[in-house]
Amino acid sequence: MADAWRNSQRERRRRFEIARICTVTAVSAVETHGPRAAFDRISLRRLILIRWVAVAGQAVALLVVHYGFDFELPLLASLAVVACSVLFNLMFTIYRRAATRLEEREAAFYLGYDLLQLAVLLFLTGGLQNPFAILILAPVTVAATILSRRPVIALAVFAILAITVLALWHLPLPWRTEPLVAAPVFPPELVLGIWTALVIATIFISGYTWSVAQEARRLRDAVAATQLALAREQRVSAVGALAAAAAHELGSPLGTIAVVAKELVRDLPADSPHAEDAALLLSQSERCRLILADLARAPAQDGGAPYTSMPISVLVESGALSHDPRIRLIFATTEGAAEDEPLVQRSPEIVHGLNNLIQNALQFARREVSVTTSWDKDTVTVEVADDGPGFPAHLLGRLGEPYLSTRADTSDHMGLGIFIAQSLLERSGAQLTFDNLVEGGAHVVIFWKRANLESIARHRAAAAAAT
Repeated sequence: MADAWRNSQRERRRRFEIARICTVTAVSAVETHGPRAAFDRISLRRLILIRWVAVAGQAVALLVVHYGFDFELPLLASLAVVACSVLFNLMFTIYRRAATRLEEREAAFYLGYDLLQLAVLLFLTGGLQNPFAILILAPVTVAATILSRRPVIALAVFAILAITVLALWHLPLPWRTEPLVAAPVFPPELVLGIWTALVIATIFISGYTWSVAQEARRLRDAVAATQLALAREQRVSAVGALAAAAAHELGSPLGTIAVVAKELVRDLPADSPHAEDAALLLSQSERCRLILADLARAPAQDGGAPYTSMPISVLVESGALSHDPRIRLIFATTEGAAEDEPLVQRSPEIVHGLNNLIQNALQFARREVSVTTSWDKDTVTVEVADDGPGFPAHLLGRLGEPYLSTRADTSDHMGLGIFIAQSLLERSGAQLTFDNLVEGGAHVVIFWKRANLESIARHRAAAAAAT
């Protein structure tokens, strides 16, 4: 009996270790490839469409100003600059499919050309005195939404250089050719003000837009890591039920083989050349029977099939089976009577979320970690506390955000553990609070409404019975 219990514990630890490794692998994959994947898959079709809009707007503006307002423009030179963009767009459209995705370097050069083309056009039409000079911010803004920090900084510097050149050197601002209408004079102070405004706008808009887009990308990658972790945990949880089903289905044919083997051993004479083979067959069939019996027992001791209900305290303990033996892990229950303990479904979200929080506490604890489960007729609460240094005070209000870690300089810690735990537990209806104990150490409280937990268990059990 003791050997069977130890074997079942080893099997449970193995399965949770597989889940932990799979989760780390999933998170590492998203961390390694997720953000870069966003930069490496920039739609050329979208950039071409933006350029067609810019080209149409530039051509219409030049023609209206020259012929409609009767302003003297270097029209041929200006239209030649616009025609370069038309040829550039046609070349990309013909030689590369519209659905092609650009790499980050290509997209940066693409937007750099747009910036250069607009700067040349402004040089021909009055420099910063041209009211359309504000459009020089457009390529930088587009870059900030789709590129990483380095190319955005490079394009912003390029834009500032172009603005500076246009402030110092440019052709005169086009004006009416009527002899009595004098061209406006822009004092140097006004030009300096326009230059300052454009430089500040370039820095602020590019920086702010990039930070918002980067945060959205990071959140998307963190959510993807959460979904991968949950999917892998669900697969691991299904292994036990699959093993029990296989043991059940194989039991009957194996029993028939064992009966036939026993009859062969009994009927064959001792000096028969087949007696040894029959004995081997019988011993191996018995060995298969024991293996199948272990497989059938393991899921029952691990909480049963995926839709089987179990006491909340058992579910909490199943969330932490492997830890450093030097750290004492204490499980306790308070307040509720044992016969009134809520029965909940073995949810991968709850198991994996609790495991992340408990493992995080174990990594920072000095001597012990306590996990306390309590319940009453309305609520179920799980508290995880350790005697470590606690959460940094300046991070308490941000706990639960992705990529937030005090060990960011360590390659194995990417700051997604608490985010994944909170995301998974909130899917089960939990609410989490983080604080520090007065005597020192981190303290996490997970709170559920009891009716929600028990109703989920009933609904999933009914669904399992229906199937």
